[in-house]
Amino acid sequence: MNNNFIIPAPPLPRTPAEEEKLRGRLSGFKVGYDEGYLRGRLAILDGRPEEPLPVRNIHVMYVASGKGYPYSPLDDAVLYALQKLTTQVTITDVRQNLVELVGAQRPDLVLVLDGMDLPLDQVAVLRSMGIKTAIWLTDDPYYTDFTVKIVAHYDYVFTLEQNCVEFYRGLGCPEVHYLPFAAHREHYRPTTGRSPVSRDISFIGSAYWNRVHFFREIMPELMSYNTIINGIWWDRLPEAPLYGERIEIGKWMTPQETAVTYSGSKIVINLHRSHIDEAANNNTLLIPAVSPNPRTFEIAASGTLQLCDARDDMGTFYTVGEEIDTFTSPREMMDKIRYYLTHEEERRAMALRAFERTLKDHTYTRRLHKLLTIIYG
Repeated sequence: MNNNFIIPAPPLPRTPAEEEKLRGRLSGFKVGYDEGYLRGRLAILDGRPEEPLPVRNIHVMYVASGKGYPYSPLDDAVLYALQKLTTQVTITDVRQNLVELVGAQRPDLVLVLDGMDLPLDQVAVLRSMGIKTAIWLTDDPYYTDFTVKIVAHYDYVFTLEQNCVEFYRGLGCPEVHYLPFAAHREHYRPTTGRSPVSRDISFIGSAYWNRVHFFREIMPELMSYNTIINGIWWDRLPEAPLYGERIEIGKWMTPQETAVTYSGSKIVINLHRSHIDEAANNNTLLIPAVSPNPRTFEIAASGTLQLCDARDDMGTFYTVGEEIDTFTSPREMMDKIRYYLTHEEERRAMALRAFERTLKDHTYTRRLHKLLTIIYG
């Protein structure tokens, strides 16, 4: 028997280029694995059915704003929730003759969204008929010059701004309640497979002047990342032409497109509009805003990390530093962007926690359940 062994030669040392290629491969595997883990966890959470809520044996007539987009997605969300929570829903809008419709349908409750264009004499007739009336205001406190004229005409007033509750009560409205908007799961959900969008940072929203001034201060640094801004009026930003298609001026996105963009972004910036804006607002009393905007819940429902400018009542809805993070200046925002883009595990964990909290507490079925509980107990 031949007992000779052939000892293999040791591998040749890798060249610097080969070492770099190997490091890149291993890094890519880890990034892919971690991203796959995030998408998998989001898919599991998203697949869980929402906790069932009681169905009330009532007939609700829902009066849409009649303003079209961007209010129509709100109508979809409210209508979807009402259909799950009540035995009968009739939908109409402010352009119809509510007195005739209510006379024929005899609903238990007429719920109005926005209500800016609804003739108040019709609301008075409905109340004289013994029909409960409620309004859910959509833009507080930015249009309080208008809402101040209509709130006292309803039995129940729901506002998404905490600072408007006592203001409306001071006008003689006994039933004013704080009820922010939420996330509609049929519109806002994470992409659980390979995303068609891949961004470091996204901002979607109109270029109110406070946003223009905020971004100008840190624009070169912000755009050094894979950052894209979408929304109307961004031609107000003098530097916009420098960034070409990365600032998509005048682009309206559907909720579904917005959700895909959010979900495909590592970080989404949420910068609220200012309560002081003579060009866009009708808020002569300068009532400050302390409550989170609807985008807060929609971003969280899309399974991504949100950096939001600090608002006093944010902690009521999310644990700051665990579920979302906040900033108070452009510099602090950039510091946190750098941090989370280099601490991927923390970024993904925070996105998961925000998503789970949103599914549990911040859906439209939850909000409408609260609304109906306030009215009917």
